[in-house]
Amino acid sequence: MERVAAAAIVDALGRVTGWSEGARLLTGRPAEQVVGRPAAGLLAETVPAAVLAARSGTVALRHADGRRTEIALTACPVLGPGGEVTGYVVTADPPPAAPTLAEQAFQQASMPMSVFDVRQRYLRVNDEVCQAMGASEEELRGRFLLDTVENVPRSQGFLRHLRQVVETGRPTRYESPIGAPALSREHAWSIEMWPLHDPGGELTAVALAAFDSTEQYLARLRLALLNEAATSIGTTLDVVRTAEEVVELIVPRYADFASVDLLDWVLSAEELPTLPRGDIVLRRVAHGSANEGTPEAAVGLGETEVHLPWSPPARALREGRAVVSQAGEPELRRWVAERNARSPRGRTYRQGVHSMIAVPLAARGVLLGVAVGVRMRHPDDYAVDDTVFAEELGSRAAVCIDNARRFARERSTALALQHSLLPSGLPGQAAVEVVHRYLPCGSLAGIGGDWFDVIPLSGSRVGLVVGDVVGHGIRSSATMGRLRTAVRTLADVDLPPDELLTHLDDLVTHLARDGSGEEVAELGATCLYAVYDPVSRHLALAAAGHPAPAVVLPGGRAELIPMTAGPPLGVGGLPFEAAELDLPEGAVVALYTDGLIEDRARDVDRTTEEMCRALSEPADSLDDLGDNVLRAVLPEQPADDVALLLVRTRALGADRVATWDVPPDPAEVARFRQEATERLTAWGLDEAAFVTELVVSELVTNAIRYGEPPVRLRLIRDRALICEVSDGSSTSPHLRRAHAFDEGGRGLLLVAQLTQRWGSRQTGGGKTIWAEQPLPEGPLPVVET
Repeated sequence: MERVAAAAIVDALGRVTGWSEGARLLTGRPAEQVVGRPAAGLLAETVPAAVLAARSGTVALRHADGRRTEIALTACPVLGPGGEVTGYVVTADPPPAAPTLAEQAFQQASMPMSVFDVRQRYLRVNDEVCQAMGASEEELRGRFLLDTVENVPRSQGFLRHLRQVVETGRPTRYESPIGAPALSREHAWSIEMWPLHDPGGELTAVALAAFDSTEQYLARLRLALLNEAATSIGTTLDVVRTAEEVVELIVPRYADFASVDLLDWVLSAEELPTLPRGDIVLRRVAHGSANEGTPEAAVGLGETEVHLPWSPPARALREGRAVVSQAGEPELRRWVAERNARSPRGRTYRQGVHSMIAVPLAARGVLLGVAVGVRMRHPDDYAVDDTVFAEELGSRAAVCIDNARRFARERSTALALQHSLLPSGLPGQAAVEVVHRYLPCGSLAGIGGDWFDVIPLSGSRVGLVVGDVVGHGIRSSATMGRLRTAVRTLADVDLPPDELLTHLDDLVTHLARDGSGEEVAELGATCLYAVYDPVSRHLALAAAGHPAPAVVLPGGRAELIPMTAGPPLGVGGLPFEAAELDLPEGAVVALYTDGLIEDRARDVDRTTEEMCRALSEPADSLDDLGDNVLRAVLPEQPADDVALLLVRTRALGADRVATWDVPPDPAEVARFRQEATERLTAWGLDEAAFVTELVVSELVTNAIRYGEPPVRLRLIRDRALICEVSDGSSTSPHLRRAHAFDEGGRGLLLVAQLTQRWGSRQTGGGKTIWAEQPLPEGPLPVVET
């Protein structure tokens, strides 16, 4: 509505002589009620002296309806012909127009709204902006943006968007976390800016509205943190490293200080204990801080901490949920005081603690420990949304920790099983000097099924075995144990290497056929079996899909033994070929599994060459040689198990072996019994003569009576005294119980009772029956012959 000026004329006597329409509207009084009457009748109270003197000021009038109205009046004197004051023209300043609906909407909007000119100076701001800035509109109007906020990259971004709207004339929208001087915390704003044009179309200003999107922004940050946790936590199957990854993820974005404490059994792979009712003892495995050196930590890494029942960590474990404590609450005060008493040096860093959250780490229904987050610099307290996020993060972290615990437990079990199945101490024998190395892999796949063995055989011979089972874990270790037992059983029959592998292959094939549909772990396993005879210095070996061993002759260079590897075990139907060679005394044979030379990142031929080069290098001992080979060939973290068996050959010379050809005449038995006794006397073994005479008599008599020519007697002086009788018959002897009136049948039973062990083996020309007698401990005497 158009506003009308309010004016009145008052004469020198104080009577109203003129009255305008504006005056009527202002006071509610028409002219006929006012003109001719004293102006003082319009007043609600006496005019202040200062206003009279200044002829201007606020005067209280009485409206026609009786209400009191304060109006700013100005009195201008009316002069007569002689310059005298004949009256006054009194005018009222027009009252401010009522704000429009648009102005009210702008000023009272629940979101910050402002208008900037094209040079980014304030033109208008609403009440929300004034509250956030801590200044009135009058204080902000005309000031440049960066003069009113901190000049940081986020403020520079805000300014850049304002200028972009001016330059392009197009609206823009973006989101940014921007602080304000009067806000206690940093807010995230979704900001929309648009240009303002005058009637001529010229851009004159930029208006903006900011929507507080802090909660949505924080929710997205928490979600992003959870997504990051999926890739950054659990990168290794190591319990401590997994806990460290949890701390690294949340500090400093979610907490200024964080720690992870676990129950002791989680680290020791023991059985699951029950959670104690009172004090809870946990071990610190990881912590981190926004301050260098983590000065807030009152508990060192690896140390134990007793959480009292009232403490937030103990409550979190008992209640199975996140527990939040804020500044001023008794629990947090007691917790900080207990920290200060335990570690006074960190007191200054704990002064700003205002919020704490403790989250239980539980996976698959099992409590593992607790994670704690503390805020000092971070302005916000932990809220309800933070507890939901913390529980989700704790759940994911706990699964990763439990996976690492389960892996460590399975690895420990597999390693213990494997160590129990592998030979802990190789048997003493004179045929070879043996050194072995076994290195379990450090990969996530777990312990493999590599194995080795040294098996004493009859006649001072020795069986050498290396093998590798496909796969890793407990199943592979158990399979390795079955194969090792099978090889020992077959070796006890004194089978040649190629025949032994044939029987072993048949065994695996039968297991596959008779299985319940599950895959047989033995399928695809590899094995190499070799037999060395120190008397003949002969080595015979065969392989089932296994790498060929290397041999180093004295003074020579290591070379791989030419041989056909044959198929892996379980293929069936294909033959195994034996390789044979004579070795001088002091030769070194290296048997190994493929983990030594094969790797995805390594070339097999090059690695094999490096192994041969290391074997050729001189070493002070066989132990040193084994270490040199591993250092030269293996990377820092082998991807597979490695078994290495180094064997240095020995020889039994003529002074320790006696051989006689026996005519097939029972009358000759006494002579050879005497020959054996004399040889024992020459060896200084007179105390063994009585038993040896009986053994020679029984075995030679049986060979002449039941066997076929040629018959041969051999005595071997090794760590035991060995008596062997060979004949041309392939019929194996066996023990039987003789009846009271039988004239024979007691010979082998007598031999078995008098000797340490006995047996028979098939040879190319028949069989050999052997018996061993123990000899006194100590060095073997050197006898001149």
